[in-house]
Amino acid sequence: MMKLHPKVIDLVLDRAERLLAALDHPELKLPPVIHIAGTNGKGSTQAMMRAGLEGAGKAVHAYTSPHLARFHERIRVAGDLISEEYLTEILDECYAANGGESITYFEITTCAAFLAFARQKADYTLLEVGLGGRVDATNVIDAPALTVITPVSLDHQQFLGETLPEIAGEKAGIIKRGVPCIVGPQEDSALEVIEAKAARLGAPLHVFGQHWHVSVERERLIFQDETGLLDLPMPALLGAHQVQNAGAAIAGLRVLGFDEAACAAAMTDATWPARMQRLKSGPLAQSAPNVELWLDGGHNASAAQAIADLLAALPERETHLICGMLNTKDVGGYMRPLAPHVTHLSAVSIPGEVNTLPSGVTADAARNVGIRASEAETVDQALEAIIVNAPHARVLICGSLYLAGHVLRSNVQS
Repeated sequence: MMKLHPKVIDLVLDRAERLLAALDHPELKLPPVIHIAGTNGKGSTQAMMRAGLEGAGKAVHAYTSPHLARFHERIRVAGDLISEEYLTEILDECYAANGGESITYFEITTCAAFLAFARQKADYTLLEVGLGGRVDATNVIDAPALTVITPVSLDHQQFLGETLPEIAGEKAGIIKRGVPCIVGPQEDSALEVIEAKAARLGAPLHVFGQHWHVSVERERLIFQDETGLLDLPMPALLGAHQVQNAGAAIAGLRVLGFDEAACAAAMTDATWPARMQRLKSGPLAQSAPNVELWLDGGHNASAAQAIADLLAALPERETHLICGMLNTKDVGGYMRPLAPHVTHLSAVSIPGEVNTLPSGVTADAARNVGIRASEAETVDQALEAIIVNAPHARVLICGSLYLAGHVLRSNVQS
């Protein structure tokens, strides 16, 4: 499939639409679709909505990207990760139907997910946008049941535009005529773009701070909208930013007509790897039994601010980063919010990644924002060095979902 990839990634819907037509339009045969876009929080919001829907007894298809350890994570068919045999079968079918035409990896695998979903009965389909929204391969759904736009910030500017309004315009491309849209916290310039697009299409908006509110009181999550107030457990996913994501998930469930029990399940039952995930088992954790070991795949300034806020809220402890990033990211923007909370950073290159930032460049970027830094060949080597000097430290492995995936694969108990 990779040999079919265009020489340049040009975001268009034509290739996906051509293949879906050849497959007899599986995108028209899906259960009601909830389409989620945004810069940060898409995956977490989807995970909470899935937990809520499943808590209400519904069967849910879910599509997400990228995967961390195995490709199968991207496609959940009626609640279960797609099997190796079924994945192979539908990829073969899509490859044959494509007839050797140019198509991206994401486009053909998105079509495969739609094919799998169309052939298995379920109550809802959760679709996470891959990149942007307007011309993302998932945006071939003309009449979803609901759209959700999580916080928009600067990321992927080479594809989506240099300014926040431009990027917000791409995300707002998932808004459909007459379809309700849940909007998470936004900068004013982004919200203006989203509101203008919704007004043109007559799409009812449910906007954070206007139509729904979420806060924390006495270690409980308080959600309020026009139909009343909910007093719920705190989200199982850690971090102040997850409160906002939880609010968007609850707002979506309420618009779809689900009750308080479903909203509570969204809080307590959601899981989402590599989002401030505490690693307590596996070879890596066992090699450092006294270290508090964390893993996070956030890779832009907004994600780093969310991590910084969580580090500030945790009990005080010497904190070290093991960091590897892609060369397409704003490394300084990522490092800056973390600097006040970090003792030292060990820079690594991401194994097997062509676009990895060299560890030396990552280390220099850390020093530029005031973080003491060194380089290491591997995550294991970095952790070993930290243990020598700070055997009871808090250690956060961070900077990229690709690094997080590498860690999760290598940390599997044999």
